[in-house]
Amino acid sequence: MSEGIAAIGIRRECLDHVIVLDGEHLGRVLSEYFTYYHEARLHLSLDRNSPIPRSTFPPEQGKGVGKAYLGGLHHCYTRAA
Repeated sequence: MSEGIAAIGIRRECLDHVIVLDGEHLGRVLSEYFTYYHEARLHLSLDRNSPIPRSTFPPEQGKGVGKAYLGGLHHCYTRAA
């Protein structure tokens, strides 16, 4: 059952917003989505963190900077040094 739920999430969060040109393009899109999923996406079951834990930075540590994933479909924000 979890494979079905995962496929629905990938489709809803990624593939519904991208025009896939061919199999190679699909591989690149999914690879970047999985990078985003493991490094940046918030997971409620992980206490609003990602599977690869992220550090939090207070506003005093600098200006917020965004990193775009999938051509800007998703973003992750951190503090600039």
